[in-house]
Amino acid sequence: MNFTPDIRLFSCHYTCQQTSAMDDNGLQHLDFPKNISINRVVCTGKIEITTLLQAFEDGADGVYVVGCPMNTCHNVKGSQRAAKRVETVRSALSELAVEPDRIKMYHTPRGLHHEFIEAAHEMNDTITELGPTPF
Repeated sequence: MNFTPDIRLFSCHYTCQQTSAMDDNGLQHLDFPKNISINRVVCTGKIEITTLLQAFEDGADGVYVVGCPMNTCHNVKGSQRAAKRVETVRSALSELAVEPDRIKMYHTPRGLHHEFIEAAHEMNDTITELGPTPF
C-alpha cells in the first residue's frame, strides 16, 4: 500500500518560531516531511480539545502538538494544559477503538532544534505504520 499520511502539527510560536520563519525549501533541506502541515499557535495551552478533534474530522491521519518543555513554558503552564488536552483526546480515540497513538504531545526547546525534526519523523513513521484514519 502506498500511503502518505496527512499529519497536522500544532506548535507553540516560541517552539517553532525559527521553523515558521523558514520557507518550505528550508524545511525540506532539514528533511522535514512534506506531508506535515504546521499550524503555529500563540501557546499550545490555547489549543482546545475541539480543535484537535476537528483536525481528525477534516481528514488528518495524525495530529501532534509541540510545546515548550514542561517547566520552562513561556506562558507558565501552557504546555501542561496542552498535554492534558492531548491525553483527553487520546482517551477519546481509545474509547472509539481508534489507535491513541494518532495524537501525541512533544516538549522541545525553543527555536529550531533537532528534537523538532525528530518529532516530525517519529509521528510520520507512526502514522504511516498505522495507516489511514478510520474517520
